[in-house]
Amino acid sequence: MYNSIMDTDFSLTGSEATWPEFAFSVSHTSTEAGCSARTGLLTLPHATAQTPVFMPVGTQATVKAMTPGELSEIGFPIILGNTYHLHLRPGEELIARSGGLHKFQGWTGALLTDSGGFQVFSLTGLRRIGSDGVRFQSHIDGSKHEFTPETVMQIEKDLGADIIMAFDECAPYPCTREYAIEAMDRTHRWAQRCIDAYNAADRKATGGWPQALFGIVQGGVYGDLRAESARTLVEMDFPGYAIGGLAVGEPAAERNETISITTELLPLHKPRYLMGVGTPIDILNAVERGVDMFDCVLPTRNARNSQVFTSKGVLNLLNAKYGDDFIPIDPDCHCQVCRVHTRAYIRHLFKAKEMLAARLTTYHNLYFYHALMAAIRRAIHSNTFLDFKAEFTSKYEGVEE
Repeated sequence: MYNSIMDTDFSLTGSEATWPEFAFSVSHTSTEAGCSARTGLLTLPHATAQTPVFMPVGTQATVKAMTPGELSEIGFPIILGNTYHLHLRPGEELIARSGGLHKFQGWTGALLTDSGGFQVFSLTGLRRIGSDGVRFQSHIDGSKHEFTPETVMQIEKDLGADIIMAFDECAPYPCTREYAIEAMDRTHRWAQRCIDAYNAADRKATGGWPQALFGIVQGGVYGDLRAESARTLVEMDFPGYAIGGLAVGEPAAERNETISITTELLPLHKPRYLMGVGTPIDILNAVERGVDMFDCVLPTRNARNSQVFTSKGVLNLLNAKYGDDFIPIDPDCHCQVCRVHTRAYIRHLFKAKEMLAARLTTYHNLYFYHALMAAIRRAIHSNTFLDFKAEFTSKYEGVEE
């Protein structure tokens, strides 16, 4: 069903918010009872994106196994880069000299860079947190580095993404309430310092184009802390807001409740970005709660491990039963992989350790996600999102062992 639904150009009615660095318009909000799903248009210096939108992760200036042309061919308007990894290699100075991350990697669409906070705080034993920032050792060569709100803003300025993220502390799950408060308070102090550095740099990339800075709501799975964090960041008046610190091991029910609490307190006229959460079911649950932007490594990481997304769940093509299976990965999919290749052929490639295997499965998985988001937007616009979600969920069986 979702693969046959094409994008629709929505009229720009409803609430709208515009800043010098970008514009976001809410096109339609679902009229279904209890549903906060909405469509919108996000205008950035290098592309315009219809929302809800999924953004592939290009950690080290590449979406693994894909060329920029293939990403454009599928239709993605925006992809991600990672500040931590790009700082370590090849370094933001080199990327700035090349003309910015867009030119460096040959990507003509929009870019979003994270702050590196999640990666830095996951370096257990290799980092030390202070009031000013975080000192850490590279996981590559052990070299010593320091991230502060000011240095992160400079790195992201040099990288030159359209959307940049404030430096935050991502508390682990589980963690004590005391730790969650400490990490949240630090995130708030750093958010203000990020704003100050961002404004001092004229809100522009080293390459000269405007950048939009998003704040990140933290607070673990403690509802009152999430509410406090949302209110605090809204007072700082960021152009957009992210929900961070989820998809780190918490149960789905706690995640969904946390999202609901947060989105209810974020401005209706600004984009909402759920960081790192990305199974199809997770996306549907978050869209229902009013989230506009998503990223996740699942479609690319799973693809490299022979797992492919289909309308009936995730299949593991290394399973023996696919050795004599001459149908496409997903008979309902219209991507170029499913039009040409069979499960048996791709399984053979994996068994033979041919690099084409990961390229084909990655292309298919990303096409699946892009088609799913197009179908979601269409369902929201026609006020049938809840029916669409129920139908999709009834057919989707999760991950095959």
